[in-house]
Amino acid sequence: MSDQHVKGTITGVEGKVEETIGKLTGDKGQELHGKAKQVQGEAQKALGDVQDALKKPPSGDEPKA
Repeated sequence: MSDQHVKGTITGVEGKVEETIGKLTGDKGQELHGKAKQVQGEAQKALGDVQDALKKPPSGDEPKA
């Protein structure tokens, strides 16, 4: 698991909280900003997936000792 996975999860949670506060207070701007942060968090997690995939050798091509 890369740092991007952790950062993405944190950003997504922050976004969900912000969205909820926006809904409760009727602040559409804050609600939309929270949704945008959730999308940003998902993008960070996807980047982490790509980074992890690049670190692993392709299937069947295990390094030989």
